[in-house]
Amino acid sequence: MAEILLYDYWRSSAAYRVRIALNIKGLRYQQRSVHLVRDGGEQKKSEYLAVNPQGLVPALQVDGLTITQSLAILEWLEEQYPQPALLPVQAAERAWVRALAQIVAADIHPLNNLRVMSWLKDDANGAMDNKTFMQWYHHWIKAGFRVIESQLENSPFSGLCCYGDVPGYADACLIPQMYNAERFACDLQEFPRIRTITEYCRKLPAFLNALPENQPDAITS
Repeated sequence: MAEILLYDYWRSSAAYRVRIALNIKGLRYQQRSVHLVRDGGEQKKSEYLAVNPQGLVPALQVDGLTITQSLAILEWLEEQYPQPALLPVQAAERAWVRALAQIVAADIHPLNNLRVMSWLKDDANGAMDNKTFMQWYHHWIKAGFRVIESQLENSPFSGLCCYGDVPGYADACLIPQMYNAERFACDLQEFPRIRTITEYCRKLPAFLNALPENQPDAITS
């Protein structure tokens, strides 16, 4: 099997998604930490920009191929290593799962990621105060989660996990977003289905081993 190298950062929720997917598929991989805060952010250094010109994590390298963007990486993993599957067999069900994942990756996360947070808090941009910033953060989390909660509650596809009883593509996106929501003290009481799925998935080895605090570059003190 080809050697897989993941450019990673322990608190990156996008990298967290990829770790979960790699673990679900039982793939061994090496991790190379790109610290997003130290020295102004290692992702901005020329060494990493040569890997990913966008200056974001994750990036996945296999046999000279570099893949960026977490959902593109998940799709590539699904095509290259079909089993265990991240996506359902039927096209309509795959589309439903992808839509859930994109609510996280395209609607919630881009408004709350490190680049946006840094811009909002920058003095040059008016330095949003912490209370207003937290209102911003919680608003976009809840706006997306309300849609996901409704989808999970009203779809016959949902089970112990987002789709059925086996974790996959949507769970790999949802659980990292829950981690962020909890980290920023978002009140999640109105999302019982999301909380139940999260509790179930977090006990599974693929998710436990992907947990930010369990990564080699984690800073927990």
